[in-house]
Amino acid sequence: MRPVSVFQDKRDEIERSEFQHGVEAGRLAVALDLLTDSLIMVGQHGVYCQSARQPGKPAMDLQIILQGIEQSKELVMSVMEELRRTRRQV
Repeated sequence: MRPVSVFQDKRDEIERSEFQHGVEAGRLAVALDLLTDSLIMVGQHGVYCQSARQPGKPAMDLQIILQGIEQSKELVMSVMEELRRTRRQV
């Protein structure tokens, strides 16, 4: 079973965001929303899946996933800021 394309699954959100921010920034905004939603879900899972070595912290695999999502969000936000800067200069 193939996963549904983001362009089909999030069509309305993408169209709305592209209209508000332009194509590139709009798609990045939707990607940022998806990353944030994923971060929340992994964080909630981390409450139940605790590390045996570090009580009070999520399991190590969840810590790695959380870090990857946070870093991805940081990259997306930096690209969005660069697009804003570029548009202001034009």
